[in-house]
Amino acid sequence: MNTKPWSLPTRYLVLGLLILLGAIGLWYIRTVLQPLIIAAFIAYLITPIVNYLDRKTKLSRRAAVNLVFFITIIFVVGIPATMTSLFFAEIQRIISDITNVINQVIGWLASPHSFAGNTFSFGQAAEQLIQFRSSMLAPLTENAFKLLEQTSLGALWFVVVLVAIYFFLSHWPNLRDGFIASFPSDYQAEIWQLYLRIRAVWMNYLRGQILLMLIVGVVFTVAWFIIGIPGALVLGLAAGLFTLIPDVGPFLAVVLAASVALLEGSTWWPSFPHLGVVLVVASVYLVLIGIKNFWLRPLIMGRSVHMPEALVFICIILATVLWGILGALLVIPAVVSLAVIFNYLRRRALGMAPFADPDPEITKHLPRSKSRPGAVPPKGKA
Repeated sequence: MNTKPWSLPTRYLVLGLLILLGAIGLWYIRTVLQPLIIAAFIAYLITPIVNYLDRKTKLSRRAAVNLVFFITIIFVVGIPATMTSLFFAEIQRIISDITNVINQVIGWLASPHSFAGNTFSFGQAAEQLIQFRSSMLAPLTENAFKLLEQTSLGALWFVVVLVAIYFFLSHWPNLRDGFIASFPSDYQAEIWQLYLRIRAVWMNYLRGQILLMLIVGVVFTVAWFIIGIPGALVLGLAAGLFTLIPDVGPFLAVVLAASVALLEGSTWWPSFPHLGVVLVVASVYLVLIGIKNFWLRPLIMGRSVHMPEALVFICIILATVLWGILGALLVIPAVVSLAVIFNYLRRRALGMAPFADPDPEITKHLPRSKSRPGAVPPKGKA
């Protein structure tokens, strides 16, 4: 059946309404978008492994997805689950040690002491310390279990994240191909190039993150070894791995190191007070984390995505204030991706070529036989 095509103003009007309705819909469901964003980011992190298995082995993509997905579940769910009881047991032990030290100090302050023939009483300081013990330290263990209970209440969201990760891993090629195929055939080739340029931004960002994790892991391992903390290698590797989570990750890493220092002290200076070792650990952490946040991270991320280091630092700070940890983690590749899209739209709106210069790193991923409109990337390219 032949139908009369819509006029140009009608098409623009309908397109504008669709964009407006889409924006309103996203605004109303904004509270549930965060788990999906987390799932998409995790899927992005492990997709290169799926692609490698898909290209280099005889496994189908579905088999590669299943293998990588279940290994990820083992690391994300299994290991923390087995360490939960040990973690809370260590917290209780640390709290008990701190309480014993405070009790000893209270006992010393409560008794009068004579110095050079003069008697001094510190009863008021002892009362304040007793109040601190009652109001702060006593509920810590109870609050730790309340935190575990609140975390378990979020199990439903955790299941949603797991299902979304599997969906993105399994269906991303189809989603990508379907989205690009929705454009007119004359524009599909340049949309492919736009997609590959954005993909290159995120892959460069991933490589920068891996480099940052390696540097932080090595530096903290050396630092803890010099201080003499038992398990310096494991604690250093944990610090490097936790670097993936801005602010919170490094803090958790230093809490682990400080806990070990409080319980075990230093292997190089056994007679040195454990609390003194904790203070040394905290001081070294503040220095190293300051160097990482103010110099190393902006430098690596800026060079990875070709963005000025000062602008990287500003974006990370603003994203942390506005959107928290997730914003700080994703702001750099998101900003650069938006810049790539904006530049493409600007050039097309001005009647220019979609891209200023051909990028050899991009064009080499386009199959020569399928570089025409509607081209699809080779097997395994995501």
